[in-house]
Amino acid sequence: MNNDLLIQKYKRYLLLERGLSSNSISAYLTDVRKLMKFIEEKQLSIKDITISELEEFLAHLYDSGIKARSIGRVLSGVKSFFDFLFLDDYIQLNPAELLESPKIGLKLPVILSVEEIDKILSVIDLSTVEGTRNYAIIETLYSCGLRVSELSNLKFTNLFFNDGFIRVDGKGSKQRLVPISDIAIKKINNYLAYRNLMTAKKGSEDFVFISKRGTPISRITVFYYIKLYTAEAGITKTISPHIFRHSFATHLLERGANIRHIQAMLGHESITTTEIYTHLDINFLRQEIISYHPLNRED
Repeated sequence: MNNDLLIQKYKRYLLLERGLSSNSISAYLTDVRKLMKFIEEKQLSIKDITISELEEFLAHLYDSGIKARSIGRVLSGVKSFFDFLFLDDYIQLNPAELLESPKIGLKLPVILSVEEIDKILSVIDLSTVEGTRNYAIIETLYSCGLRVSELSNLKFTNLFFNDGFIRVDGKGSKQRLVPISDIAIKKINNYLAYRNLMTAKKGSEDFVFISKRGTPISRITVFYYIKLYTAEAGITKTISPHIFRHSFATHLLERGANIRHIQAMLGHESITTTEIYTHLDINFLRQEIISYHPLNRED
């Protein structure tokens, strides 16, 4: 089997057996193609690859200026690929099994304060359809801690406003129920007054947030408006839609929420993914102590 056919078969495996999203599949295939290019340059075949060649491949990435975090992501894709090859009996031994991930320093995500979120919301023009929609989008991202892809895929059949919940279609087609605030419900209902007058394209009728073209709102559009409003609010932090998810989790933790409950609301499979917010909370506490402890006050 040639490499192109092997990649196509791997793509079907990721889609049908692992149930990954199109974005995750695209990232995994990009990683595998990097490996394939390296293998072709070495004039080897996949069946010939040992752990030594894989370590050389990772060293090649490092020498190319790729950072440890990005190499770690590539390694995850490579390991998944070799798992597939082993399960499919294409190889008899898995050379990636004992590969170690590069050491990565803890990188705390950027978050917004409640005051900064209020500033961003205050610059939105609510006299326009887009403004009313975008206000509801930001409120929902922050109120529910959603990924932007989860927000884009939010459907009317997933809204349970009378019970104060929404159902979220998360990674790997896994669903979860997430509480939604009264203010977010109000802002979505304000938008629905316009949404009910809009014509959605066939197949998009059930999506809550749609574009002018009648298609589900795209990640790029959400990112564009968030950057626009953040700049207008005079906030200079590195911004993305994910910042509202980080802020949601951090603010809950600061106010005493149980980390297991936060894990469930975010849809994290592992508690270790959620635990980064405990580091944020410690960092926040340290800054508070530095600012307010009497021994740190100037005479």
